Amino acid sequence: MADPATPPPTAAALTIPEEIKQKFPEILQLILGSESMNTEERQYWINILPIMTPEQLKNLQEILVNEREQLKAIDAKYAKEVGAIGQEQFIQQIGSERRKRREKREQAESSARQDESSRTEDVLKEIEGK
Repeated sequence: MADPATPPPTAAALTIPEEIKQKFPEILQLILGSESMNTEERQYWINILPIMTPEQLKNLQEILVNEREQLKAIDAKYAKEVGAIGQEQFIQQIGSERRKRREKREQAESSARQDESSRTEDVLKEIEGK
């Protein structure tokens, strides 16, 4: 899980082939901007983008957009409450909300990884059988 105090890495911290930058610019920006992924997770998703089906790409994009929108909503909600509660309590509340959202997102990612792994194994078995 990514440390909430650590900002997302820049693209320079990752290996991103030019082809992926050109073919998947929108989803790449979502991966880079995700607050729930660490560098290794970002690299994993970047690496498998070319072999993902259109449906898998759509699902990943929806998950990442949903994460971004939920975090914006949380930030907006708590921005109104900053004046009413102490800064330390505010930070704890946001951290808790974000942790819950990250855990939910990580579960979705884990499921997607398992599905992808299973699909990859099936393809390899099919290739070996021919």
